[in-house]
Amino acid sequence: MYQVKRPSRSEFVPIRQLKYHVRVWGEPSPTKIPLVMVHGWMDVAASYQFMVDAFSQDHYVIAPDWRGFGLTDGGGADCYWHPDYLADLDFLLDHYAPDQAVNLVGHSMGGGVAMQYAGVRPGRVRRLVNLEGFGMPATQPHQAAERLGRWMDELKQLNRGELALRAYAESAGVARRLMKTNPRLNQDKADWLALNWAQKNDAGEWQILGEPGHKLPNPYLYRVDEVLAVYARITAPALMVEAANHKLEDWWKGRFTLAEHHERLRVVPQVRIVRIEEAGHMMHHDQPEQLAALIEDFIA
Repeated sequence: MYQVKRPSRSEFVPIRQLKYHVRVWGEPSPTKIPLVMVHGWMDVAASYQFMVDAFSQDHYVIAPDWRGFGLTDGGGADCYWHPDYLADLDFLLDHYAPDQAVNLVGHSMGGGVAMQYAGVRPGRVRRLVNLEGFGMPATQPHQAAERLGRWMDELKQLNRGELALRAYAESAGVARRLMKTNPRLNQDKADWLALNWAQKNDAGEWQILGEPGHKLPNPYLYRVDEVLAVYARITAPALMVEAANHKLEDWWKGRFTLAEHHERLRVVPQVRIVRIEEAGHMMHHDQPEQLAALIEDFIA
C-alpha cells in the first residue's frame, strides 16, 4: 500500500451548524501563507495526500471535506446548494486565516467554488489555482420548468431510497471501483484511497463517504452571465491547469467545449493556462509530482 510521507491530522471545526472535518498538513507559521485545497464532487480531502507528499517544501495545508462528503456530516439535507460551499469556505478561512489572504487550490467542483469565491471575496485570495474546475454549459430560461420538475422528481426518488450509493463487501472493491474510473491509478494508491474514500457501515460493508443527495441536479439554471461577472472581479493571479485527457466534451456531449471554457477565462484579469501531460481529470492522483512543482512555482 502507498506509504504516506507527510501525515495529516484531523480537526473538526464548527461551521454553520455542522462539525466540519478538516485535514491539516504542517504547522502554522508567520512565514507560511496558508495553502487551502478544496476537493471535487464525490471526492474527499485525503485525495490531496499524494500531491502534499510531492511538495518540495513544508507548507501549511488546510483541506476540508465539503459538507456531506468524507467525515463532514450533511446535516440531514436531501439536496445541496452551490452557494453553501462558498459560505462554508468563508467561515473556514475566518477560522484558519482571519487576517491574511491565502493561496487557494480547487479541483473540479472545488475549482469552480474557488473561482467564484475569489471573485466574491477578492481580498481573501493571494493566488488562485483551478484544477479542471470548468463550470457547466450555458442554459436558457425555457429550461427552468423542466429543471425544477426533474429536481422534484429526483428528490422523491432519493427519499424512497432509490439513489443510495453502492456499498462494497471489502475495501478492495472500493479500490477496484476507483481504478475502473481512473485507469491511470495504480494499485497501491487505490488501496490507500479506498480506506479514506469509504468506511465500514453498520452492516460491515464499505460505504462511499458521500451523501446521495449530491447526485441531484441543481434546481436552478447555470447563468453564465452571472458567473462571468464574478470572474471579472478576481484580483489574484490565477493558474488554470488542464489534463491532456480532460474529457470535457465527452462529459457534456458537445454542449460545452474547451474553447468555450477558454473564452470565459478571458474575463479573468490575470490568468495562465497550462496542461499536464499523461493525466486525466484526477490529475492530483495521476501526476502529483508535476502538479506539486507547478503549484509551488506559481505561489512562490
